[in-house]
Amino acid sequence: MTPGRTILDVTRPSPRKTTSGPLCGVAALPRASVRAFTLIEVMIATTIFFISMFAILGVLSSGVHAAAILRTSGPTAGMVAGYFTVSNTIDEGSMTGDFSDIAGYEGYRWVSNAREVATNGLFQMDFVVVDPRGVQSSMLSVLLYKPGTGKNKLGVQQQPPR
Repeated sequence: MTPGRTILDVTRPSPRKTTSGPLCGVAALPRASVRAFTLIEVMIATTIFFISMFAILGVLSSGVHAAAILRTSGPTAGMVAGYFTVSNTIDEGSMTGDFSDIAGYEGYRWVSNAREVATNGLFQMDFVVVDPRGVQSSMLSVLLYKPGTGKNKLGVQQQPPR
């Protein structure tokens, strides 16, 4: 560019002065150069916003509902089954216990029955949780493999002591 020369911007129209109306003499841009959102763009943006807000509210609502269920429900038979899953041995027969060591579950008790269904330590365990009113609240039956804990080890019957 050489000094003293001005370059005309041909991409942007020059403002023109209005000759009538309340804004007489005020420079105004031609209507074609005014940039704005169209009605359809605004409607699409609003739709996307509300769909995302309702999705977020749905997730929050289901989380609050799940927390309320956990707060009001009692212990499950799965809690007892989890204990026997991590324990080292299983004895055939019936066992009972309670949930007094867990806050909020006082008065709940459980009953389990274990029996060996095959050799090599495959046990079927049935768990029942009873609420403080004596009503069965949860029941579960599982198969647990605990080798070395059953009467029959490796398919060989143990001889009774003489």
